[in-house]
Amino acid sequence: MERITQILTDKVSAAFQKCGYDAELGTVSVSDRPELCQFQCNGSFKASKLAKKAPLAVAEEVCSVLSEDSAVKIAEAVKPGFINITLDDSYLIELLAGLEADEHLGVPQIGKGEKIIIDYGGPNVAKPLHIGHLRSAIIGESLKRLARACGSEVYGDIHMGDWGLQIGLVIAELAVRNPDWRCFADDFDTESETVDALDVDLLNEVYPFASKKSKEDEAFAKAAHEATFELQNGRAGYIALWKEIMRASVADLKSNYEKLNVDFELWYGESDADKYIPELIERLTEKNLLRESDGAMVVDVAREDDKAPMPPVIVKKSDNSSIYATTDLATIIQRERDFAPDKIWYVVDKRQGLHFEQVFRCAKLAGLVPEKTELEFLGFGTMNGSDGKPYKTRDGGVMRLSDLLKTVTDGAAEKLSASEFVTDENRAETAKRVGMAAVKFGDLINHRAKDYIFDLDKFLSFEGKTGTYLLYTVTRINSILKKTADEKTVLSGIHNDAERELILSILLSGEAFCYAHAEKAPNYICDSAYRIAGAFSRFYHDSHILTEQDEATKSSWLALIKLTKAVLSKHLDVLGIEAVDAM
Repeated sequence: MERITQILTDKVSAAFQKCGYDAELGTVSVSDRPELCQFQCNGSFKASKLAKKAPLAVAEEVCSVLSEDSAVKIAEAVKPGFINITLDDSYLIELLAGLEADEHLGVPQIGKGEKIIIDYGGPNVAKPLHIGHLRSAIIGESLKRLARACGSEVYGDIHMGDWGLQIGLVIAELAVRNPDWRCFADDFDTESETVDALDVDLLNEVYPFASKKSKEDEAFAKAAHEATFELQNGRAGYIALWKEIMRASVADLKSNYEKLNVDFELWYGESDADKYIPELIERLTEKNLLRESDGAMVVDVAREDDKAPMPPVIVKKSDNSSIYATTDLATIIQRERDFAPDKIWYVVDKRQGLHFEQVFRCAKLAGLVPEKTELEFLGFGTMNGSDGKPYKTRDGGVMRLSDLLKTVTDGAAEKLSASEFVTDENRAETAKRVGMAAVKFGDLINHRAKDYIFDLDKFLSFEGKTGTYLLYTVTRINSILKKTADEKTVLSGIHNDAERELILSILLSGEAFCYAHAEKAPNYICDSAYRIAGAFSRFYHDSHILTEQDEATKSSWLALIKLTKAVLSKHLDVLGIEAVDAM
């Protein structure tokens, strides 16, 4: 289904052309003065310069043509030359019926034919998820759902850190604590010997302990580096231990992401890209891009037009070990080989922008992907506490994600404790969904690149621009639809201003999806959902749906709120928010 502004642009462009002007002048936008009109066009000003006429004269000519269109109720030329447009109610109903019949509910399929890989999540195994992983998960999941809603074939890749020094630190510390484990023996036999099952709580304790120890104990730090090197070079016992670390860690990661309603299609890690590193080095060598620098192998990616220094990419360290840039480049080879994507989006903390610019430049220089393949860094800001600094625990430490989610769920449960509509059977699940809606909407309502203040009390409010308010709106609609389940629903007309406002907010939701897709910014979806919910609230207040005596009017209103629920649910799904039956 075409966007309403595009439909109107085609109409106004044809009117400009009929009057002898360039059709490109007919671009229509949503009015910024809704009390005056619904849509507007400012093309008369440019036309007046070309035709050497007053802008108002041009606008009057165009409005004269538009007034002949039955879809247009009012086409008015306003000084000094604006074209104000208000559509006929019957045409609005016609458009709404088209949206109702559209399998995509008016979401433009602007991504159809594209294949996209979205790299988000980025946790390190053997370490607990903390709140620093929250934004990547929430934003990445929403962008994946947005691109998919717009017609693209999309794969979300968690891209775990599972092959670096953090694994070496864990192996080295476990070796100190359990020197008799057979996996540490040089003659470990993978055919006949196994590694004991590891507990994720143990791993979560071992890593921070080992990390701190490595900063204070030079010998231990060296042992961790050696363990990392031997793991990456295939030492049998270390590989067996690594597989057990992966088993325990991934199960824990999946459990935490499931609570967030975040789901990855691909559970790849740096280890999966390891086998592509030799090919990476070979291709860089063939292109004469590698050079030696202080024992390391680097690629120069600076350009003459750079306005800031651009350091070379280090591909191999002086000890011949790989680093993040190495595995990121090898991962690009892997993704091109496995999926040949049109686009790869990286949803990562915006402070990593320089790193990814280096990686992208190197990838294009080496021809790791076709020139037309888009590699895009989608940086996000930080979640801050009330002091404006990155969110911490009360004692100043980094909060585990599981602890944050529990705090949020408990807060939602307290908020719902007095509700007579939530049954004891559904209370826990409802609290979880309300809590997640509060956190997700509180994050996504901000443009992803901006920092924001985490304020749970505000996020859980039933009033204002919150996820809680959106869920409450859906439950109000549910209540009406349950009471009228057997009644017919047919769109037939518009009966008051609030109804017209609600219809327009639904018809304009496609515009929000276009903006969100273009900027890779889910906040447009949040704003659209809030506008629809607010318009429904005003319509609900002004229209006594359940007691309406006129059957045709009631039937049309019921059809409208049923469609409102469907469109709102579409928005919520893109945001990764699950609705609830009652609150």
